[in-house]
Amino acid sequence: MKTEVILTQNIVGLGGESDQVRVAAGYARNYLFPQRLAIPVSGANKRHLESLRQRRAEREAHEFNTMTELSKGLAKLVCVIKVKAGEDGKMFGAVTSGMIADEMKHQFDVSLEKKKIQLEHPIKTLGEYEIELNLHAEVKGTLKLRIESTTPATVVETVPVDAKAEAPRTEKRGRRPEKVEAAPAEKPKAEKAAPRTEKKPKAKAE
Repeated sequence: MKTEVILTQNIVGLGGESDQVRVAAGYARNYLFPQRLAIPVSGANKRHLESLRQRRAEREAHEFNTMTELSKGLAKLVCVIKVKAGEDGKMFGAVTSGMIADEMKHQFDVSLEKKKIQLEHPIKTLGEYEIELNLHAEVKGTLKLRIESTTPATVVETVPVDAKAEAPRTEKRGRRPEKVEAAPAEKPKAEKAAPRTEKKPKAKAE
């Protein structure tokens, strides 16, 4: 036997706050009514229906605004997850939506249900990813995810043979000659004037 009730709270798989639905009479009597999740349909309760709808509209508007702001904030962040991996970059294990949700809580203090993280399959390779988020019925988002190895890769630095040979020449060629300031030229000494010779008077002819 079915009965009609007005939901006072959201119930997954049944309906949202202020929805009028038909359920089994025993389910309503033994669970919904005692838990205050629903009220019977009556003249007095129908008048109460308008206030329930108003409360639902306010709550949904608040959720929409909150998730919109969260989407903008998460788009600027990078969630880093460190895992054990081999030299070939293959991970020992996989990153799941549950792990991402835990790291978001740890790194950004953001509580998000793992079902809102749209991960088609667990990630098994190191690298960078862009994860889709289903934050609200009308709000989508993205999260940048970087998966790093806890074991740093060993890097061997090699120097080309040609570079060794050319290094000294490059260094020599690039060296600027030091400036040597020329000593000021000495002023030539004035030559001593030769002594004047007095002209002897010519002898008069006798």
